[in-house]
Amino acid sequence: MITDEGLYKLMTWLSPNFPVGAFAYSHGLETAVETGRVTDAESLIRWIDGILRFGAGRLDAALFRAAFEAESARNDARLDAVVARGAAQRGTAEMALESNAQGRAFLDALLKSWPQLRLIAWDQRLREQGREPAYPIAVAVAAAIAKMAPSAALNAYLNAFIGNLVSAGLRLVPLGQTDGQRAMAALEAPTLDAVHAALHRATDDFGAAAVTVDWLSMQHETQYTRLFRS
Repeated sequence: MITDEGLYKLMTWLSPNFPVGAFAYSHGLETAVETGRVTDAESLIRWIDGILRFGAGRLDAALFRAAFEAESARNDARLDAVVARGAAQRGTAEMALESNAQGRAFLDALLKSWPQLRLIAWDQRLREQGREPAYPIAVAVAAAIAKMAPSAALNAYLNAFIGNLVSAGLRLVPLGQTDGQRAMAALEAPTLDAVHAALHRATDDFGAAAVTVDWLSMQHETQYTRLFRS
């Protein structure tokens, strides 16, 4: 269950209006469109479904769970280890930028709008260590501090993640708004499956494999015409 206050926070924190700059990142989708791998609504759905099941969606969900549990247990050492993993386990420079820049922006905005002593202390520890939090880790810590249900918080995070990819696809292919809603509807079941899997598999299972996505992300670094930062 989630309280009305928790639901309000989740809807606000993961809204497109929250200043994390998500609109600037396509997670390699820009190159997938450029090279003809994503050309319509059906191929966009398959592309995002693969990322959700096997790529960053799976990794982010695992990091989210680990960070949520570490913060809920007030285990700083364990949380530090999750932050270190979140910084290291990215396939490309642009994927790391996408996650870390949004994580820092999320934490900065939260500290100014919903400051909590525990959140302030964590931010100070991060700065002392010279680390930036991956986006799913930052959201998970905030959700744990607010005592939200982990399933609801992770569901909302993944919904925002795929929503941003769908939005990027609408602009890049291009597609219409109805196609975007069809995509979100088609991705409902995979998203719920990803939440359930992340919360029930082994706690040390951080594996992910989306080789083509990483390969296209590397190509995006030198793509001649770019609208997005990743």
